[in-house]
Amino acid sequence: MLAGLTGALLMVGAATAEAAAMRYYAVAPGYRLNVRSGPGTNYSLVRELPEGSMVPIYCQTPGQTVTGPYGTSNIWDNISNGQYVSDAYINTGSDGYVADRCS
Repeated sequence: MLAGLTGALLMVGAATAEAAAMRYYAVAPGYRLNVRSGPGTNYSLVRELPEGSMVPIYCQTPGQTVTGPYGTSNIWDNISNGQYVSDAYINTGSDGYVADRCS
């Protein structure tokens, strides 16, 4: 029983450490950002991020080219399962990929 509990606690601890290690990026100041179901504005609107939001980037993928406050980019950031935002609105500090490509 104790071994099972210890194993479960180690798994929870690993998940917590992974979540703590996840980097979050700021949405451009003054913008509410549309979250899409895929990498383009032709995909359905999932939700809207309020001004001042911070988002994780799980992976990135090429898609529709968009111009925003951080330039023009065809990179889309996956911020959750089936949720994408244009990298042109996310302050990553780079014009390129900062995360693995989505598979």
